[in-house]
Amino acid sequence: AVTYWDRLGWKDTFGSPAWTARQWDYARAAGRPQVATPQVIINGGPTIVGSNRAQLEAAIQRAGPARGGPAISVRNGALTLAAGKDVPSTIWLVRYDPRTVEVPIRAGENGGRTLPHRNIVRELVKLGNWSGAVTELPLPSAPRGLSSAVLVQQGTGGPITAARKL
Repeated sequence: AVTYWDRLGWKDTFGSPAWTARQWDYARAAGRPQVATPQVIINGGPTIVGSNRAQLEAAIQRAGPARGGPAISVRNGALTLAAGKDVPSTIWLVRYDPRTVEVPIRAGENGGRTLPHRNIVRELVKLGNWSGAVTELPLPSAPRGLSSAVLVQQGTGGPITAARKL
């Protein structure tokens, strides 16, 4: 959830300037001149409108698995990234709400509608760095009601080379 649509007269209750900055970092790193929502990028490929299910599923099939990042495993409260190609990366822990939340939209192109929101990011925590060596980090417990995922991302805003839902 981002903040750049707030100017339309309705503030996204899940929006965060940090999420907006992160989306712009990712766009700049890929040489993209703009951002949009709901935007999906698979394995660094072209942007896809995330609400177009058929287009999204076709793009996932074409892309195949992520390449270049480490295998991610979880055991006994620890996160382990396997050895791999030396590409300095950041390890992110994403906490999200898996429930569907119905949100009344007050203004803008969806004004007057109530739209479902799911997998709402509530927290993004930098766990550490990965530079190709086996890396083990303690995995903090998820706050009640939130689910977690791990992302391995090259540099600031670079491609995500590995991900795992926990």
